[in-house]
Amino acid sequence: MRRSTVLLADDHRMLLDAFTKVLEPEFEIIGTVEDGRELLDLAVELKPDVIVLDISMPLLNGLAACERLRKSVPGTKLIFLTVNENPEIVAEAFRLGANGYLLKKSAASELVEAIRQVLLGRTYVTPLVTQSMVNRLMNGPAEKTNRAKLTPRQKEVVQLIAEGYSMKEVARMLDISPRTVAFHKYRVMEDQHLEKHVDLIRFAIKNGIISV
Repeated sequence: MRRSTVLLADDHRMLLDAFTKVLEPEFEIIGTVEDGRELLDLAVELKPDVIVLDISMPLLNGLAACERLRKSVPGTKLIFLTVNENPEIVAEAFRLGANGYLLKKSAASELVEAIRQVLLGRTYVTPLVTQSMVNRLMNGPAEKTNRAKLTPRQKEVVQLIAEGYSMKEVARMLDISPRTVAFHKYRVMEDQHLEKHVDLIRFAIKNGIISV
């Protein structure tokens, strides 16, 4: 009998090894990655049944990756495994196409069951996050925020800058010119009425572009 395939994404190698040991008795772990861009590439190549991913990852965060994965591998189930307990982040994850959400502190007891549930076509939310609150946030009127107006490229630039990379480093990572990076950075700051670099970092954290 074919075992369901799982791709793991987390920027901590020790956690990847630990999750692999938890899952291997029941599932086939076909890959592990440590950043969001590598996740996108490998997901398209391997087309796993399930992807388990973190929210906070370098190069492309989990929420941004989820949005793209839902289009590039629509048949794959997506489960967030993170430390972030913010119900608004949980709701945003499901809006973007997640099938499950659980916390790292309960991974040992919940991860296998979460994968089983999403493979059956169900949604899994850890009991540690209030289900009713998540439903209320998901089903309530969507807020029209400026964050929704950021382009994918703007989100990439803002995330990398907020994570501490220089504009030259961002340009190299994204294979664009430093002038293009500067254009996106200052366009976002102008649109969001941000005056200082630190304001951009706060904006990125507040809006889930990076998580702490």
